[in-house]
Amino acid sequence: MSNVETAEATTESEPPAQKTRYFPSTYTILAGVAVLVWLAAFVIPPGAYDIDDKGHPIAGSYHRIEDAKNFGARLRDLFLSPINGLYGIQDAKSGQVGPDLTGNLYGAAAVFLFVLAVGAFITVAFATGALDSGIGQLAFRLRRRSSLLIVGVMVVFAIAGTVEGFAEETLGFYALLVPLTLALGYDRMTAVGAIICGAGVGMLCSTVNPFATGTASSAAGVPIGDGILLRIAMLVVLTAVTVGYVLWYARRVKRDPGKSWSGWQPGDRDIRAEDHAPEAMTRRQAAVLWLVALTFAFMIFAIIPWAEVIDGPDAAPFTWELGWYFPELTALFLVGAVLIGLVGGLGENRMSEAVGKGFGDFVGAGMVIVLARGVTVIMNNTEITSTALHALEGVVTGTSSALFAIAVFLVNVPLGFLIPSSSGHATLVMPIMAPLADFANVPRSLVVTAWQSASGWANLVTPTTAVVTGGIALAKVRYDRYVRFVAPLMGILFVLICAFLAIGAWV
Repeated sequence: MSNVETAEATTESEPPAQKTRYFPSTYTILAGVAVLVWLAAFVIPPGAYDIDDKGHPIAGSYHRIEDAKNFGARLRDLFLSPINGLYGIQDAKSGQVGPDLTGNLYGAAAVFLFVLAVGAFITVAFATGALDSGIGQLAFRLRRRSSLLIVGVMVVFAIAGTVEGFAEETLGFYALLVPLTLALGYDRMTAVGAIICGAGVGMLCSTVNPFATGTASSAAGVPIGDGILLRIAMLVVLTAVTVGYVLWYARRVKRDPGKSWSGWQPGDRDIRAEDHAPEAMTRRQAAVLWLVALTFAFMIFAIIPWAEVIDGPDAAPFTWELGWYFPELTALFLVGAVLIGLVGGLGENRMSEAVGKGFGDFVGAGMVIVLARGVTVIMNNTEITSTALHALEGVVTGTSSALFAIAVFLVNVPLGFLIPSSSGHATLVMPIMAPLADFANVPRSLVVTAWQSASGWANLVTPTTAVVTGGIALAKVRYDRYVRFVAPLMGILFVLICAFLAIGAWV
């Protein structure tokens, strides 16, 4: 994952940078949320629902329970919340979570290790140079067909976003794509739109993205593959709309450079596409690309509940279904990282370094999940989760399923701005949002889809992410001008998302 300092993007032609307001990191936000939830538990009365045979709360069965927690026990919950968020065990009788209890794993250790494994896999793939070279070759070969260049890059980025959360990795492509788009008669905003919006719409329509769909499905207690058909339909339509919007803007600028929303830097109009031919892809790199594609394709096959998709939700699994979950997927990506390193010719030393670097780069995302899960442990141990759920149950009762799905989307949009980390956002809200689906008579997978749509939509413009601020800094585009560019697209996507959620609830 790339780190970008916005100071490097300033030029002499730009005015001195103004002092920006400080915005706390995701870690600070989640720590603050943990303290606030802990304090709120002194005021919110504990309660519980009766549970059906599937482990779901029964609507209308909420009742108050006695508060048996003293101050010392509450303080211990706050102190150990990150530990419980990683490997806390839930006692089968009391329902309490702690690191020294006996029962089922409640912490996010499985998701945490999965994130690290994906990080190792992606980092090893980048270390071979195959991914960079593949994008470079695609861009250069399409340079004479400029519209196809934009379409090709955006579709590839959207696919990468929907299957593995391709986000910060996009920062490495600005040095290649900005000169190419300029040489083809477009402006810097065209490159920004192709990169940020291409990967962003893939994230918004995540199908099996482990950091969004995987984390949210885990917190909601449903398989990753549930709801995948709706998400694929959204991916096809929303990607087509996003590509069309960027193409419209690009052609508009090419016809009239004065209509550029990013402006022109000195020398922008002098760049020639022929001057930026990438090095030829080696056979090893081509083989690595095939391995990366096959790994993600196999992951999709392994997690989809094929019998339920084909024969309905109550169908028994086919004999050839794998039904893989986080343990198997973690092993898949670890083995895949080793295979790619061997095929890519990294050798033992470079491969080990790449795996270690991948762990290090992605441990931050894993810790966000752990901290967010720690907040839910506090709510669980003080038994206020059901009380919060009961407060929302009254809102859901009597509401149509379509309005409920749209409401979940709308509620999560501001949370997406506050918590730009999709994995942290999912782990924090899903324990409350998912059971609401049971009361509204819609599948929990629809809540996952509504949530990730809100998170992805907000992250197209959230200024606290490196994807946006780092990307526009590398392209030397002002944030206010980028917002002007992306605002109409976000309006179109907003309407389409609500329509898809309503259709999904109706179906």
